[in-house]
Amino acid sequence: MPINVNDPEYLKAEREYTESKNAEEKLIALKKMISHAPKHKGGENLRQQLTQRRKRIEGEIEKKKKKGKSSKIGIKKGDMQVVLVGKTNSGKSSLLNILTNTNEKVSSIPFTTREPSIGIMDYQGVQIQIIEIPAVEGENFERGLVHTADVVILLVKNFEEIESLKKSVPMHHGKEIVVLNFSDALSLEEKRKIYARLQSKKYNFEIISSLPYIPESNISELKKKIFDAFQILRIFTKEPGKEKRDKPMILRPGSTVKDVAEKILKGFSKKIKQTKIWGPSSAFGGQIVGLNHQLKDLDVVEFKTK
Repeated sequence: MPINVNDPEYLKAEREYTESKNAEEKLIALKKMISHAPKHKGGENLRQQLTQRRKRIEGEIEKKKKKGKSSKIGIKKGDMQVVLVGKTNSGKSSLLNILTNTNEKVSSIPFTTREPSIGIMDYQGVQIQIIEIPAVEGENFERGLVHTADVVILLVKNFEEIESLKKSVPMHHGKEIVVLNFSDALSLEEKRKIYARLQSKKYNFEIISSLPYIPESNISELKKKIFDAFQILRIFTKEPGKEKRDKPMILRPGSTVKDVAEKILKGFSKKIKQTKIWGPSSAFGGQIVGLNHQLKDLDVVEFKTK
């Protein structure tokens, strides 16, 4: 590498890339590496190398598709995973593109999506893995991904489709968000009535248009709703004498200082000499705490090693 990168999230993604078992896992890890690569001029060569590697892997995956080989096996679950579920032509590919800046093929031909497509949505510095899966009524529908997802988006074209889609979706533990697409085809009065009906059913919902050129399409509101659906802690790390890192680590509620250390590198907690914290869980800035100290959202953790 042309420069030394010390960002824990970058190093974690780099390890995931090295340990990846297939091209799909490599692509997910590589996208994370790109998002955490240094943005300054010194990191320009690194970003170019990573981008070239990403294009090469995307080319390999595309060749697999053309040869008829399945590339849907072994999708590695991210810290925050969302699955897009809907019937054919509900706008799943368009929504994936607009949420994650990917470039999936969009077509009016039924069942265009035949295998999962993955994108990464960056929101408030956290990386959210979003997976579009084939239509529920098709033979390629991925039940397993729905079952393990943290959040399930039920994408529908009209109000009447919601209950039938819910019945088609397998049992899962993820939080549901009902997203009614194609709001650009509705009048203000029609939107008002649908909003009232969705509210009366107490759905967690958003009304959007997945067309990128539609003003007031509520995509920003949907991104916030997706982020708010997760129960997470955003923990920042810092080196002694330096500013905290720009992007947080993602942990579950109840996590401790030891959990942060072990997420950076397995066994790292044994090398820690001292830990200081700043933020909501500290009594004062720079408080010295032990490995079992329980953290809160937006805490900053500084480690000194032996």
